[in-house]
Amino acid sequence: MSHPKFWDSQEASARVVKQLKSLKLAVEPWGSAFGKYQELKELAEILKDEDKELVTDLSRNINSLLNELDKLEFKALLGGEFDRNSAILSINAGAGGTESCDWAKMLLRMYSRYAENQGYKVETIDILFGEEAGIKNVTVLIEGEYAYGYLKAERGVHRLVRISPFDANKRRHTSFASVDVIPELEEDTEVKIEGKDLVIDTFRASGPGGQHMQKTDSAVRITHLPTGIVAQCQNERSQYQNKQTALRILKARLYELEREKKEQELLKAYAGEKKKIEWGSQIRSYVMHPYNMVKDHRTNYETGDANKVMDGGIDEFIEAYLKSQKSKVKTQNHNAKFKTF
Repeated sequence: MSHPKFWDSQEASARVVKQLKSLKLAVEPWGSAFGKYQELKELAEILKDEDKELVTDLSRNINSLLNELDKLEFKALLGGEFDRNSAILSINAGAGGTESCDWAKMLLRMYSRYAENQGYKVETIDILFGEEAGIKNVTVLIEGEYAYGYLKAERGVHRLVRISPFDANKRRHTSFASVDVIPELEEDTEVKIEGKDLVIDTFRASGPGGQHMQKTDSAVRITHLPTGIVAQCQNERSQYQNKQTALRILKARLYELEREKKEQELLKAYAGEKKKIEWGSQIRSYVMHPYNMVKDHRTNYETGDANKVMDGGIDEFIEAYLKSQKSKVKTQNHNAKFKTF
């Protein structure tokens, strides 16, 4: 940064400054923790048993440091390329009509509450309400550091079992909804999009039951013809703003598609074909009747406090998943090395 030509290119210098800031945020907490460890070690060496008050204070500080280290160790699991980025989260109701639409709405509330607990900002990009209740699909931007790193653990099919409030006979129903999470990309991330490959449609945004209809066709839908990927936005005030937001989402989805292709090629080479996420292969079940239980089928982590989970308390599920993924990566790396001999 001290080089005289460093600031000649604002784009390049801004990128370097951002990388430096990111590295500092990763390294400085560990340096601070090590400094505290050295102070406590020196204090422990000069303490005497009769200094009960100081011994109690030392014990309290050691426990505080251990908790701090646990948090730092957990954050070390978030070392992916885009883990620090904000997240674009989409929820789609499965088959089942009103019941599944209501389940999608419940999931949206769960993730909104989780984001609120983390200090993240939630912005609705696009939403399609159900005919009677709930939502058919919704896309939200969850802004905050590590939002994608944490929420990528939620990608998959979520299953609900409960007594339906929409069934006059009070029968038990099973509903499904799929959750997809991709990182919000930086402006300088290279994704090639040809204008000739896009079909851009405009339409009027609407609220539930056709309420709040806008007088102009400000909502925008963009279809990428080569892949069939669709991105749309109706949240912004102007057509231009909606188009720019939709392009950002399209760009992120195309990048994620390319990343998944490369990942699947690696998995085929070293660990067999990756199992697809399909209806019936849910990642998590939420049982409200005849008992309360939420269980993640990937990690077998479960809890009997379903109300806490639906109120955004999914931290333990996310942590269990990230730790299991870290363990899988180590195993795959070991197997890959073994195959080279």
